[in-house]
Formats: sequence, C-alpha cells, structure tokens
Amino acid sequence: MIPGWALLISFWVHMLATVAWLGGLAALALFVFPSMRRTLTVKEFATWANALNRRLDPVGWFSLGILTFTGLLQMDGNPNYQGMLNISNAWSVAICLKHIVFLGMIAVSAVLTWNVAPALSRTALQQARGKVGGAAVEQTLRRFQMLIAVNLLLGLLVLAFTAMARVA
Repeated sequence: MIPGWALLISFWVHMLATVAWLGGLAALALFVFPSMRRTLTVKEFATWANALNRRLDPVGWFSLGILTFTGLLQMDGNPNYQGMLNISNAWSVAICLKHIVFLGMIAVSAVLTWNVAPALSRTALQQARGKVGGAAVEQTLRRFQMLIAVNLLLGLLVLAFTAMARVA
C-alpha cells in the first residue's frame, strides 16, 4: 500500500507535469504559432520554431517521464485498480482509454522530436543556402504545427478520460 503522503506528492507532481506539457502545447498551438506566422517570414519562423523546439523538447519528454511514473503510482494506489489489463469497472475502462490516448501522444511527440524537428532544421538550413524554396520549409512548418495541434487535442482527451475516471 502506498502511503498517503506519497500519493499526495504524486498527485501534485503529476498535475505540475500536466500543466507544463499541455500548457506549453496550448500556448504554442493557440497563441504563439498563429501570431508568429503572421509576423515572421517563413525562414524566420522556421529558425525560431527550431530554436523553440530545442528548448521545449526536454521539458516535454521530462514531463512524459514524470507523468508515467506518478500515474503508475496513483493507479496502484487507487482502490478501483484490479490489476494490469483488468477492465472490469467504469474506472478501469476510462483509465485504459486514457493510457491508449497517452501512448498516442508519446507517438506524436516522437515523430515531432525525431522526424519533423530535424526535417525543419534541414529545410531551413537548405533554404538559407538557396538549395530549396520556401515551399519545402512551409510544408514542414505546417506539419510541425499540425502535430502540435494533434497532441493538444489528444491531451484534452486524456483530461476527459481522467475526468471520467474521477466520477466512475
């Protein structure tokens, strides 16, 4: 059995990691990207987005690690938890759906980190050297923005399934 103080700390840290990750995604998708797209050239935006991603990526992956660890602690401490892959009550169904969506967020984050962000760096560098046109950079930027928005939507689903589990 997990002591109450450990669960308390786990819930608090879990919420901090959620706010850091989803708050960052929301700020980027809803405010920062749209305003920067209107004010910067494609090349400037690509350079800026690349630099921002290098700063925010570690925060996102650290948050994912914290969310995984604290979420497992909380799940184990919940009286509705009947064991791994035991979906015998409304709480476990909501938690299972939450984890499926969370895995989707991890997959989208992996694509962003190891595919789209490096492609953005390459195309911005190639454009600076005159080897590709702005269309290639624009296409990569659109993909980058779209995946940030997808991750935000998945995050909102995670919160919805969390709410479902709370009332189950």
